Amino acid sequence: MDIQMKRGLLDVCVLAAIKSEASYGYQIIKDLKPYIELSESTLYTVLKRLEAAEMLSVRTIEHGGRLRKYYYITETGLKRIEAFKREWEEIIAIYSFVNREEAQNG
Repeated sequence: MDIQMKRGLLDVCVLAAIKSEASYGYQIIKDLKPYIELSESTLYTVLKRLEAAEMLSVRTIEHGGRLRKYYYITETGLKRIEAFKREWEEIIAIYSFVNREEAQNG
C-alpha cells in the first residue's frame, strides 16, 4: 500500500478511536486491534502528527498514582473524519472502475 495512503488511513483510524470519548495510548491500540495492527511507536508518531495538525489535544491526568496522557478529538479532527468519508466514496468508485473487467467476466 502506498505509504501516504497508509499514513492517512492510520490518522483517521486513530481519530475515529477517540471520536466518542477521550482515550490514552494503550486503550487506542486495544480498540484498533480488531481492525488494524498498530505498534506503540507507530501510534505515538501518529498522535504527535495529529497534535501538531491540531486534530487532537492532549491532557495529562493522574490515574492510579501515575500520570497518563489522554487524547481528545478537536473540531479539526472531526472535520478530517468527514473529509475522509467523502474521499472514500471516490476511492470506492476508482476501485470499481479498476475491477470492472473482472466483474463483467466473473
